Amino acid sequence: MNEMPSLDNEKCDGCQLCVGVCRCGGLVTADKSVRVVHVANCDGCGECELVCPTGAISFSFEVVIEGPQD
Repeated sequence: MNEMPSLDNEKCDGCQLCVGVCRCGGLVTADKSVRVVHVANCDGCGECELVCPTGAISFSFEVVIEGPQD
């Protein structure tokens, strides 16, 4: 997908939750905030956006996770 998340470093509190859920290794902590690295590896899963407690990470598309269909 190669869709890079947007980061608002003013909102980032450095909790690193996003770094922990990033399965492609695309996020790192630097200078008490998060930086995007390895953008080409990003699969756009949106997990980083979903776990961010301050709303510092966002994608230009909406992430929708649906449960099992009955």
